[in-house]
Amino acid sequence: MVQGGADPARDGVADYTAHLAETLRESGEHVEPVSVAGSPASVARAARRIRALGPDVVHVQFAPSAFGFSPWPGLLPDLVRAPVVTTVHEYGWWASPSWVPRQVWRAVERRGIDRETWRLVPRSAAVLTTNAGHERTLRERMRVEPVLVPLAPNVPDLGPAPRTDTRRRLGVPDDAEVVAFFGFVHPVKGIRYLAEALARLRAEGRDRLHLLVVGGFTSLALPEDEAQAFRSELLGQIEAAGVAEHVTVTGHLPEKEVSAALHAADLAAFPLTAGATTKSGALLSAFAHGLPTVVTRADPPDPELVDGETVVVAPTVRDGAALADALRRLLDDPALRLRVAAGGEAVGAARSWERIAELHRKIYAEVCAGA
Repeated sequence: MVQGGADPARDGVADYTAHLAETLRESGEHVEPVSVAGSPASVARAARRIRALGPDVVHVQFAPSAFGFSPWPGLLPDLVRAPVVTTVHEYGWWASPSWVPRQVWRAVERRGIDRETWRLVPRSAAVLTTNAGHERTLRERMRVEPVLVPLAPNVPDLGPAPRTDTRRRLGVPDDAEVVAFFGFVHPVKGIRYLAEALARLRAEGRDRLHLLVVGGFTSLALPEDEAQAFRSELLGQIEAAGVAEHVTVTGHLPEKEVSAALHAADLAAFPLTAGATTKSGALLSAFAHGLPTVVTRADPPDPELVDGETVVVAPTVRDGAALADALRRLLDDPALRLRVAAGGEAVGAARSWERIAELHRKIYAEVCAGA
């Protein structure tokens, strides 16, 4: 299993890879992790190690950010003896080198070199993707037939935890109505608008409402210095909204503590500034924990996020009033809460790690049979 060297606590692709590898091992597969950086020397070392291991299949988890936006890992299919499977996590928006005109890239791609993955996609025995948009782009550009593999929860339900104890540990009042956000805390996650919604709802007399923000700030997308600057900015926005005493920001937590925190919540909200979709493992984690969930509408909307059935949808992004309206609907309607919680759980149940691992095992078997 080839990946970049990122810490799963700071990178979604690394977290996905760790969960997949663990579940494959539990199902009886032997999985050897191989990390590769962006330099030619690192790629050569990784190729030597893979050849020494003699695997049946080499599975590359491709995301340009994980490799430092270097194209060199794209040469791996020419350097290893085993058939290659590639999961494309990011695609359709960059090229290496970027200065080559598009019309030149189109001609080069007809000869088997992809502008984004070099030889990786053209030489792979199977190409997987977690994103329907990437699937379409791969098919149109590279004339391959990718397998669409759904994401699974970043944090599966690890079993009930004592709610009162968890709230006490987090500093959340025992009688609070808790709205939880989970995930990396970045500007695009829209937390400031959730704080605005909280202020609006508390001004209506909903004095027990409390926001729980579960997740770290530092990631590949937001390095340490930028993460600390954004944390200060966000806390200032929460203070300006007048709700600082009613917001708990946990920072990064281990998986078991995240699961306990989600069990301690009453609702979940994902106010992403580009809209939420089932491409979010954090959203699927909320579903897995049975939380009735508010999302912002994506463009185009995710067909599985149906207002009033699997979620409650805030129709506009970057809009605290729209989020307050959506949360109010859930807070005021117990039947709606039960319905969307059950609908969300059904969406998440189709995306268990066990099902995804079984799909991978089937693909590996087909690749080995055709090798």
